[in-house]
Amino acid sequence: MRDPYDILGVAKTASEKEIKAAYRKLAKEFHPDLNPGKKGIEERFKEISSAYALLSDPDKRRRFDAGEIDAAGQERAPRGAYYRDFADGMGGAGFYAQEGSASPEDLEDLLSSLFGGRSAAGAGMKARGADVSYTLRISFLDAAKGVSKSITMPDGRTLSLQIPEGAYDRQTLRLKGQGGPGYGGGPAGDAFVELHVEPHHYFTRKDNDVHLELPISLKEAVLGAKVDVPTVHGPVSMNVPAGSNTGTTLRLKDKGIYDPRSKTRGHQYVKFKVVLPKVIDPALKAFVESWQPKEDKPRSNMGGSA
Repeated sequence: MRDPYDILGVAKTASEKEIKAAYRKLAKEFHPDLNPGKKGIEERFKEISSAYALLSDPDKRRRFDAGEIDAAGQERAPRGAYYRDFADGMGGAGFYAQEGSASPEDLEDLLSSLFGGRSAAGAGMKARGADVSYTLRISFLDAAKGVSKSITMPDGRTLSLQIPEGAYDRQTLRLKGQGGPGYGGGPAGDAFVELHVEPHHYFTRKDNDVHLELPISLKEAVLGAKVDVPTVHGPVSMNVPAGSNTGTTLRLKDKGIYDPRSKTRGHQYVKFKVVLPKVIDPALKAFVESWQPKEDKPRSNMGGSA
């Protein structure tokens, strides 16, 4: 798609009023109903409407100028399509118009000026409804395992949304035909649901791998033990090798996040953290006081003698 400023014939410093005036002038000139049978008119009109939809939205215009999205409103970064800044609403949801068509108010205003106050249907014009975006907060485990959620749209409709296994933060799901209503019998727009994955209190995700810091006791670290380890799929048994130290990391194969593209799972990495008891047992204290280790230089790699 060409640069939206070039399409509307305005400078990058143009004001909101100048952009709207340029759009109205071009829309009247290239409206399909005023140019019956002319080749390419409909595509030109769509191009003008799409350019105006981007530049009339202050946030989209800012992000386009900053190079964050392209002229079609798509993310330039590879992290995911349809990324948007979001506005909080009830239940953590935010709705706003998206690219693809002018806002309903601007379109009705334009149609009124073109056809003497007649509606889009009366003028014989069909137009696609506006897209809407919705933000949905979900838990870390719901994203990892997949879940079905019910969401309430601005018009009160309740829709069922299937969140796929392995969903990631800022991923956008599309609900076709669930956006704003069309004009004059035109198709409805789409609804885009952007997922906001809440952090977990002990799991962290890196790509498709899950990382976990697991506390172990001094006895388990010294003598070794079999312990239960939480994973996103449920607890599993793991052997703690004798002599494990804080920072020792083991891998649980295929216990990470499912990747639908490669149809494989990541792994879970378990890093041990040796934790002393809150109250030191007198027997342990007496043993340590009398203990004469053959090697006890934990800071030798720091250049000291201790």
